[in-house]
Amino acid sequence: MKRVILSVLTAFALSVAALPCLSAAAFSVSDITAKSAVLIDAQSGTIITGKDEYSSMPMASTTKIMSALLLIESGDLDSEFKVDNNAIIVEGSSMGLKEDDIVTKRALCYGMLLPSGNDAANETAVLLAGSAEKFADMMNERAKSIGLKNTHFVTPSGLHDEEHYSTAYDMAILAREALKNETFREICGTKQIKLRFGNPPYERWLTNTNKLLSLYDGCIGVKTGFTDEAGRCLVSAAERNGATLICVTLNDRGDWNDHMKMYDYGFSQVKNCRAECDLSDISVNVAGGICETLPVKAENFPNYTVVGSSEPYITYETELERFIYAPAEKGRKVGTVQFYADGEPIGTSDIVTADGCEALIIERKPSLSEKIIDFIKKLL
Repeated sequence: MKRVILSVLTAFALSVAALPCLSAAAFSVSDITAKSAVLIDAQSGTIITGKDEYSSMPMASTTKIMSALLLIESGDLDSEFKVDNNAIIVEGSSMGLKEDDIVTKRALCYGMLLPSGNDAANETAVLLAGSAEKFADMMNERAKSIGLKNTHFVTPSGLHDEEHYSTAYDMAILAREALKNETFREICGTKQIKLRFGNPPYERWLTNTNKLLSLYDGCIGVKTGFTDEAGRCLVSAAERNGATLICVTLNDRGDWNDHMKMYDYGFSQVKNCRAECDLSDISVNVAGGICETLPVKAENFPNYTVVGSSEPYITYETELERFIYAPAEKGRKVGTVQFYADGEPIGTSDIVTADGCEALIIERKPSLSEKIIDFIKKLL
């Protein structure tokens, strides 16, 4: 059935069914030990607080956020294949790959995001691009598409290179993009998992290096990192009362505590609101019914996050069927409405009929020939 898109460009009245805003905790960004840090709202990308968040710095194994995202986006995560024996010869942390091991892309993702396997990252580069150099081109192209303006990738794992750098802000935006992928979100939030790989494959446990998953209630990921040059790096995300925040610290000897402090402060500065829309001026056409049109309504409304006192500009777009056939029951889905906050999508809702409509029954008079046939039947 054909559809027509109706765009509503005017802001509608906001229903601020907001959760009570917590009283702001005593916090100063100068108290954290990170050389660079940022805390953003995941939904809007708004910066809540930061410290030299645009300074270019090495980011160590938080690099694997990009490597894992590209691997997940390549698809076919569960087919088995044999590793490239040269790719898995690496220094530093490892998921335990050995010569001729049989593995899957999904296992490599867990290997990168949990124990921070450099072997998994290098295998990913060779698998997707043929070499680490060509894979770096893929990484930089994806970074450009996300809008990372001060990031340059050289290695798939994050091992130190003078030309391999990012900023706390860019890494937060990268994490924001990655968390939109449900597979990435599931893997990076896993504390421990038993996987089967090897030659022959056998089961072994992989444990996440991100202790914040256990230390902070609501933490859902994302990735740790460390090299001598970069120091301790951490990209994390946490949820509370419908809001999701992303925190990044680079070169931070006290990263666990700093992230918890920043989250406590951040969640005191946000509130969760509900978007609503009035569809009373929209109706769906009905064919073959006792009524020509039916009123419609949105079935539910998405929540969105407000940072501080700055209310976002809320708009919505509707997509409605051109017509439906009677009979039509109340609550029948006839379209969708997409909500936006300052142009960023925040959720969708089904559009349903607000009333029902019965089919129109027309009594047809018999033709002359039908009358004659009926008369003859009665005589017989």
